[in-house]
Amino acid sequence: MHPDEFYMDMAMREAHRAGQAGEVPVGAVLVHPERGIVGKAHNQVETLKDATAHAEILAITQASASLEDWRLEDCTLYVTKEPCPMCAGAIVFSRVRRVVWGLTDTKRGGESRFGILTSPDTCHRPEILSGWMEEPCKQQFLGFFKAVRNHEVGKPGAGVPPS
Repeated sequence: MHPDEFYMDMAMREAHRAGQAGEVPVGAVLVHPERGIVGKAHNQVETLKDATAHAEILAITQASASLEDWRLEDCTLYVTKEPCPMCAGAIVFSRVRRVVWGLTDTKRGGESRFGILTSPDTCHRPEILSGWMEEPCKQQFLGFFKAVRNHEVGKPGAGVPPS
C-alpha cells in the first residue's frame, strides 16, 4: 500500500469517528518523516462547542505539542476534505510541508476557492496533492449528509463506513 493511501485511509477512519459523533465527517493525520504520526484528529466543533475545533487545527496542535515546535516544516497533512480558509491559514503559518486532501470544496475551500495555500503573498506555500482518494472521501461525506436527512446521525452504522 502506498504511504499516501495508508495515511488517507487513517484520516477516513477519523472522519468516520466524527460522523458517528454527529460532527461533519472530516479527519486529519499529520505525519513526520522520522517520527511517524504526530497528530491525528477529527472535527469536534459540536462536541467542544468551538468553531475552531476542525480536524486540521486539532491535528496541528497535537503535532506542535508532540514535536515541541510550531514549525511543522517536514510534515505532511492528510485530510479527507480540502481545508477551509481558517485551516489553510493555520497550515501556512505552521509551515506544513505538504498537504494531501481527498474531496475538493469548490465553494468554501481554502485553496480552490480562495487560493490561500499557493498565494505569493504568504510566508510559506506547501506542496499540494488534491483529489487523492477523492471518491471514497466523497462517498463518506455524502453518506453522512444522507444520514442527517434521514435522522440517523449518531446511530451505529449510520453513514458510509471507512474503507
